[in-house]
Amino acid sequence: MDSMLNNLSKTEFISICVRDPRVVRDDLWHTHIDYEICLHTNSMCFRKKTSCVRRRYSEFVWLRQCLEENALMLELPKLPPWNPFFSLRNTEQASQRMKGLQTFLENVLHAPLLLSDSRLHLFLQSDLSITKMERCAHGKTRYTVAEAIQRSSSGYIGRLEDKSSCDSDCESNSSSGLGLSVDTPLRGSPVHFFESSDRDPELLNCLSESQTPITAP
Repeated sequence: MDSMLNNLSKTEFISICVRDPRVVRDDLWHTHIDYEICLHTNSMCFRKKTSCVRRRYSEFVWLRQCLEENALMLELPKLPPWNPFFSLRNTEQASQRMKGLQTFLENVLHAPLLLSDSRLHLFLQSDLSITKMERCAHGKTRYTVAEAIQRSSSGYIGRLEDKSSCDSDCESNSSSGLGLSVDTPLRGSPVHFFESSDRDPELLNCLSESQTPITAP
C-alpha cells in the first residue's frame, strides 16, 4: 500500500497559478478587483484537467470559511490580510496579494481531506457566484457539481436556470456537500476540456513554476 501511494504522489500533480488582477466596475461608485486562477492537473480528484476562472478576494474569504467546516483538526492556511487601501497602482501590493492567494491555494491543495469538499472544486473550476456554489454543493440546483464545472463559461448553466423559476425547490442528482459529487456522470454531450495552457506560453511558465505534487495523507 505504501509503495502504491508513493508511486501515486510521484505521477500526479496539481499546478495552480493566480495572476492577471483586473478592476471590475460594479456601478458608478464601486469597483472591485478579481484575479485569474489557472489550474492544470492530472489528478483523479479533478474531472476537468485544465481550467481558468476569475475570483475576487471576498470569494477567497468565503472559501476558507467553508473549508473550516470540514477541516476538523487540520490547521488551515491563512489568506493575505485585507487591506482597505489596496491599489493595483501599487505594484508591490498587487504582487504580494497574488503571491499570498496562490500560496493559500497551494497549501489547500496539499491537504487530501480538503479536496473532498465540492465547494473547493466549484470555486476553482466554475464561474458560479457564492450563493449558487452553496446551493449547488447542497443539491438545491437543477444541475450537479460536475455539470457546473464542465459547462462553466458556456452559458449552459444560465440557460438551465432560466427553464424554471422554482430552481430552489429542485434537487440535483447529487445532494452531498462533499467532493464525491464532482464525479457524478454528466447527462448529455461528451466533455470538452478547456485547453488554455496549450495556447498561452505565459500560463505554461506560471503553472510550471507553481507545480504542486500530490502527497499521500
